[in-house]
Amino acid sequence: MKKNILVVDDSALMRRVICDIINSDDNFQAIDICRDGQEAYEKLKTKSYDGVLLDVNMPRMDGLQLLEALQKDGIKANIIMVSTLTTKEAEVTIMALERGAIDFVTKPTNIVEAKGEDFKNRLIEVLSAVLRTQKIPSRSTYQTSAPIQRQTVNRPQAVNAKALSTAPLDSKPAAPVKRLAATAGKNKLVALACSTGGPKALQEVIPYLDAGMNAPMVLVQHMPAGFTKSMADRLNEISPIAVKEAEEGDVLQKGHVYIAPGGKHMEVKKNPDGTHKIVLNDMPAIGGLKPCANITFDSISNTGFDEIICVVLTGMGADGTNGILSLCQHKPVHVIAQNAETCVVYGMPKAIAEAGVVDEVVSLKDVAKTITKNVGVK
Repeated sequence: MKKNILVVDDSALMRRVICDIINSDDNFQAIDICRDGQEAYEKLKTKSYDGVLLDVNMPRMDGLQLLEALQKDGIKANIIMVSTLTTKEAEVTIMALERGAIDFVTKPTNIVEAKGEDFKNRLIEVLSAVLRTQKIPSRSTYQTSAPIQRQTVNRPQAVNAKALSTAPLDSKPAAPVKRLAATAGKNKLVALACSTGGPKALQEVIPYLDAGMNAPMVLVQHMPAGFTKSMADRLNEISPIAVKEAEEGDVLQKGHVYIAPGGKHMEVKKNPDGTHKIVLNDMPAIGGLKPCANITFDSISNTGFDEIICVVLTGMGADGTNGILSLCQHKPVHVIAQNAETCVVYGMPKAIAEAGVVDEVVSLKDVAKTITKNVGVK
């Protein structure tokens, strides 16, 4: 049965293009269109859709205002934002993820791009990945948290490992991979990777890390240039820990998160004085990904860290798996994977689980405290 999609955009041309793309796929059908958020709000009050493609800038009621109205009235919908690459829309899109949007796709800048294969493939790919695991929203109300405010986090007490979700892996693991035993060294690094569903998931992780986290974190989220800066700035606003989009030459500091900039690969290199810095490169995309987590993880093999805490969250594909497997040959590695139940797309965590190197499988809400348990607090 085809999944029913609502398209919300103030441009008649863009509505037609998006509907044509949706209807060209055997799995979807665009059954309704709206010119602005107000029209969409009226429809969503009485009708359920498998998914909603929502523009950001519209008259009367824009995308963010619609999400706020739905949140206020307890109306649930599987919403994917369609956003241009402007700084303003990138900022609004990141805020939209706090208010209930599941993910986003970037809107073409002209009609030629809109009718091109790249946009079509990207749109169908995100719809397929997200809606494969999302249920059709019912008309019943739901509870949702208010927009996140900057957290005041007390340093955590000792965490009971048994209280964490360490359920069996969802798939049969591969043959055991030879691992290096952890040393007594305390110079640790957290390396996190995520993709589809990641921006929303990160809002459940980064704001709940302790400001005194006894390790730096490097983070790869598959996003276009511009969006990573907006995401980093927003996470920095709502988190006790320092968050920034990584820049060439940044020296890694404990209690700081460095997010790979969209359109660049990020590596970690050791300085002669024993510190470590960020190095960005402009190599071609790997499997269509730039940044690519495999490049970041692989670069850590030649650093001076005593142990690497690798974290894999929701996302399509298997980026990060090969990099972690390579890293395991050179460093003691502890791997934390998000469980299937809380992933928007159980792809990247499943891949690393099937590789046989996952040490802990936890729900999204437990990721931050599991990281803290493994690196400690200064």
